[in-house]
Amino acid sequence: MLDTGSRALPAAPGVGYKPQHFAGIMADPGPVRWLEVHAENYMGAGGRPLAQLRALAERFAISVHGVGLSIGGEGALDTAHLARLKALCGWLRPASFSEHLAWSTHDGVFLNDLLPLPYTQATLARVCDHIDQVQEVLGRQMLLENPSTYLSFAQATMEEVVFLREVAQRTGCGLLLDVNNVFVSAVNQGFDPAAYLRRFPLELVGEIHLGGHAEDAADHGMPLLIDAHGTPVADPVWALYAQAVAQGGTRATLIEWDNDVPDWPVLRAEAGRAAQVLARAGARVTA
Repeated sequence: MLDTGSRALPAAPGVGYKPQHFAGIMADPGPVRWLEVHAENYMGAGGRPLAQLRALAERFAISVHGVGLSIGGEGALDTAHLARLKALCGWLRPASFSEHLAWSTHDGVFLNDLLPLPYTQATLARVCDHIDQVQEVLGRQMLLENPSTYLSFAQATMEEVVFLREVAQRTGCGLLLDVNNVFVSAVNQGFDPAAYLRRFPLELVGEIHLGGHAEDAADHGMPLLIDAHGTPVADPVWALYAQAVAQGGTRATLIEWDNDVPDWPVLRAEAGRAAQVLARAGARVTA
């Protein structure tokens, strides 16, 4: 049986942890009940980052979010990176571990981006093999996050929601629903995000992400949204989030803010807004 961590994530707001917020979180977390950290920031041998994380883990459930495994990459997974991830999860025993449905490596080069995949049978087999390997090495279930996309592939043979469901059914992994990614992809590719959510396998979702996006324009003048994580959650994304929890039930919900990071009270207020949506959906969460 795959381990799911020592503490389950509560169906309550969490935030992506930033070291400048350590004192504020410890003094007044507000509605925040759990924290997410990026795995690659905590693979060192010691120092202040690990000391702070150990202190936070005594008070909050922790979710570890990976950005470097390149689950969709054509090459083999980096076993040294996977070993470092195993060591981190071994001592931290997080409540959740997640990664992206994306690729970021080619011929031994790390591209520092999360790039989309064509949804084909070959891609499905490769992604499932990689997830099986991750879960076997870690001895725990992984959550797979839906991507933000800016183009579609002509060779795709299945829709994203079908692909995600098939991956989860084949591997036993869970899903991480990033609602902002749904909205960004919908605007960029011209589909209905509400209809996408109605077809999403919400029963497999262990965690929800909310974040901000940047607005731009493509060469032909059509709107182009960038998953930038540098602004408050947009109103249309809040509306989609309300639909998701009304449709599928409340889930642990993360506020992501990775660029132009605000002071702690601003981020805490975003978490408070998520708490209000959860409360209206029937969760026992108070802001």
